[in-house]
Amino acid sequence: MTIKPEYLKIWRTVQLIPAGKVASYGQIADLAGLPGRARLVGKCLGYVPEDGVDGQNVPWYRVINSAGKISFPLGSEHFERQKQHLQDEQVVVIGARIRLADFQWQPDITELLFRLQY
Repeated sequence: MTIKPEYLKIWRTVQLIPAGKVASYGQIADLAGLPGRARLVGKCLGYVPEDGVDGQNVPWYRVINSAGKISFPLGSEHFERQKQHLQDEQVVVIGARIRLADFQWQPDITELLFRLQY
């Protein structure tokens, strides 16, 4: 599979989300320089290479919807897997919801200027 440049931007942005924090699909799209492309973020996270990107894992499970919820159907295998990954990082998941006021990644100016590539 040929990797699209937009996918690399998204994957590298997701790699910056710290453990114990989450970001929305739209937030990742904006930070990756792809405003309005939240659906593309969701799509491309389904194609994360098994060996990661640039030798690092892509923590896809840290990306949730803008309402603060896991997007997979409640109780599905993917839902349970994402929920478990988040809980392993001390993110509180109640039902399918994560309280964004407590767990949303808010990159500071240093991260925006020096870590984001786009």
